[in-house]
Amino acid sequence: MNITEKILARASGKSSISPGDVTFANVDKVMMHDVSGPGVIKVFEKLQKQGIDTEKLWDPSRVWVAEDHFVPSAEKISAENISKLTAFVKKYNIGRHFRYGMGQYGICHTISHEEAMVMPGDVYVGGDSHTNTTGALGAFACGLGHTDIAYVLLHGRIWFRVPETYYFHLDAKLPDHIMAKDLILHIIGEIGTDGGAYRAMQFGGPGIDAMSVQSRLTLCNMTTEAGAKCGIVEPDQKTIQYLESRGATNINPVTGDADAQYAKRFEYEAEKLEPLVAEPFSPENTKPVREAPTVELDKSYIGSCTGAKYEDLVAVARILKGRKVRIRTEILPAAISIYRRAMENGLLSIFLDAGATIGPPTCGACCGAHMGVLAKDEICISTTNRNFPGRMGHVESQTYLASPLVAAASAVTGKITDPRDLP
Repeated sequence: MNITEKILARASGKSSISPGDVTFANVDKVMMHDVSGPGVIKVFEKLQKQGIDTEKLWDPSRVWVAEDHFVPSAEKISAENISKLTAFVKKYNIGRHFRYGMGQYGICHTISHEEAMVMPGDVYVGGDSHTNTTGALGAFACGLGHTDIAYVLLHGRIWFRVPETYYFHLDAKLPDHIMAKDLILHIIGEIGTDGGAYRAMQFGGPGIDAMSVQSRLTLCNMTTEAGAKCGIVEPDQKTIQYLESRGATNINPVTGDADAQYAKRFEYEAEKLEPLVAEPFSPENTKPVREAPTVELDKSYIGSCTGAKYEDLVAVARILKGRKVRIRTEILPAAISIYRRAMENGLLSIFLDAGATIGPPTCGACCGAHMGVLAKDEICISTTNRNFPGRMGHVESQTYLASPLVAAASAVTGKITDPRDLP
């Protein structure tokens, strides 16, 4: 069995399972945020009206809650949703509540690894489609809808159809001008936004071994844009060290068998990869940056669970140091722990000296809700994961997806720019 199959088999109490099997699996961790949480609360209210007991969660210690999408609150409904979520946390004695403006908080898919909330071998579900991100730690991680999350909260288990697995092999370490974002955009450009539909996308090979855990997180994050059930990387010593540095103990990794089977295998040569952009209006509309249209940009957005990890900010600082931005540039670290580290190591000063604006951890602009949405006809280059019509604001705005290096280089020139072409 491969790693996805082994995790699901163990969680289901079975010695083996195969793609296509339907199995009930025990869940190790579950997450809600300020958008999915209120939806789950509505499901609880409906169940109560039907006479179903919802007074007790299966295990509050395995539940955690983040405030990230509509923080700081953009309007009254957002503020009320935060209040509802807070009351739910108190009622059910959920100890892990990452509250906006109170110490450590941030984007849920960043908190999951920054706070070592998920371990290798876990079955982890969240009320958000980009829960796939955390599969980079060697966990089976996937997003679920409100009703399914409510069921997990009450019962601690949920059914899955075991996905078949596509294996993506990278032959060598990425060149300095290439980031994990370029690789995953290349993959999505090749297989399409439905190419991973209800499949596990597993990444491996010498190039993945050479990657940092943070880069692997970028890969798994955007498996969602390929329609995948999950993204996953087998845990190694880097994974263990990463989690231990964040306080994790008793780590018990799961790895696939030597003769594990995959539905399809894809091969990539690191030296042949180019910095890419995904043009509007799909993550699969990829092309090399040097072939991108010469358009005047209005904004460069460096943020989100995809592109504002500490490693991403270091890459941005490498470009912006000693330079000035020519367009509106917003940089939002993905968690307060990352914000603090960037401050202590001088990155924030580099950003400010370049003329950029630094904001708090929030999903607001990424999902087109607040904190810097795009106006009609505005064009943005962004480190986020989606560029559908209206994703970051007005339905007639345009978003080009790119790596932090490309987004920073483009901020300096005001047009889509390969970092190798900066003066």
